[in-house]
Amino acid sequence: MKKTQRILAILGIVLLLGLYLSTFVFALLGKDFFPMFMASLFSSFVVPVLIWTYGFVYKLIKKRGSQEPEEKTP
Repeated sequence: MKKTQRILAILGIVLLLGLYLSTFVFALLGKDFFPMFMASLFSSFVVPVLIWTYGFVYKLIKKRGSQEPEEKTP
C-alpha cells in the first residue's frame, strides 16, 4: 500500500506542477491565462482529495476481498 500511495502522490505532484507551469507559459505568451490559473487553483484542491479518495476506496475493497466467510461448524 505504501508503494501505491507514493506513486499516486508523485503523480499528483507532477500533474499540479504541469498545470502551474502551463499557466506560467501562457502568461508569458500573453494569452488569456486567467481560466488556466483558475483550473490550477481548482486542481490544487481536487487532485489531493481524489488521490485520498482512491486510496480510501482501495483500502475498503482490499479489506472486503481478504475477509473470508465464516464457516459454521456443527
